[in-house]
Amino acid sequence: MLFTLNDLDAAVAVVGTTVKPTPAYAWPLLASRTGAEVIVKHENHTPTGSFKARGGLFYVEKMRRAGALPPGLVTATRGNHGQSIAIGAARAGIPAKIIVPEGNSREKNAAMAAFGGEVIVAGKDFDESREIAAGYQASHGFTFVPSFHPDIVAGVATYAHELFTDHADIDAVLVPVGMGSGICSLITLRDLLGLKTEIWGVVARNAPAFAQSFEAGRPRPTSTARTFADGVACREPQPEALEIILNGAAGILQVGEDEIAEAIRILYTHTHNMAEGAGAAPLAALMGESERFRGKRVALILTGGNIDMPVFRQILSGQTPVA
Repeated sequence: MLFTLNDLDAAVAVVGTTVKPTPAYAWPLLASRTGAEVIVKHENHTPTGSFKARGGLFYVEKMRRAGALPPGLVTATRGNHGQSIAIGAARAGIPAKIIVPEGNSREKNAAMAAFGGEVIVAGKDFDESREIAAGYQASHGFTFVPSFHPDIVAGVATYAHELFTDHADIDAVLVPVGMGSGICSLITLRDLLGLKTEIWGVVARNAPAFAQSFEAGRPRPTSTARTFADGVACREPQPEALEIILNGAAGILQVGEDEIAEAIRILYTHTHNMAEGAGAAPLAALMGESERFRGKRVALILTGGNIDMPVFRQILSGQTPVA
């Protein structure tokens, strides 16, 4: 287990000072479209517009309470994880260097800087930025914050706790998979609570590393991850996360770029919520697998709403962005 129920209680107390419980609404228009009872967990309603706000807060606070704060933190991100680390570092009074890949979302970069992080553009994609961030740790004495760590997962699990507290009778949860903290928090808490809920991961067909690894039963990196859904643009699955997914997930579903764009449009018209690509991927998967989930009670994790306005405008006009 990545965390215990006592760990989760501690995380709830820490995260709750900044991130209030987000709503989980049943949307009848989504039910009519999919044939399932659809509950959307609105992690787009956190202070950073993403579920990632939770993990960094608990990670940094655990270090502070242990008297182990470093001179500074460095991490790699496409934006949501970096906002969380920037907030946590600012609260602890230490600097945070945030490494982002070339062409990263300008709006996410601006948000990370506003929360106190120093944004450094380096690397052709997330995985290359992660290697650069690890090197920065060695040369500057900062602590490298990975996207997947037990304390980060425990912090993220506070959304799973909220969901299962309000809706313990869910048949299935669909959640996007980037580096694995979201799906692993759901799997771990489900098992701790003894629930029977199926947990399904969702990835972009253009970034299939976790899907291929799940099918192979071992890490299967890919050479590219060219999806406009940057929250799932991973090409190197981490073994610790993959092991938990292999042991606890019902499966990994893949969705195309056009399907993700259509899901963003539907979430806007049916719920009047803005979703980024990764946040809309679970709805895209549900629509693509409607027969599998017909008549069931299904939760979709809308992991974030941080989509750049030009991209959102393009999608609303009926187009699909090209990564």
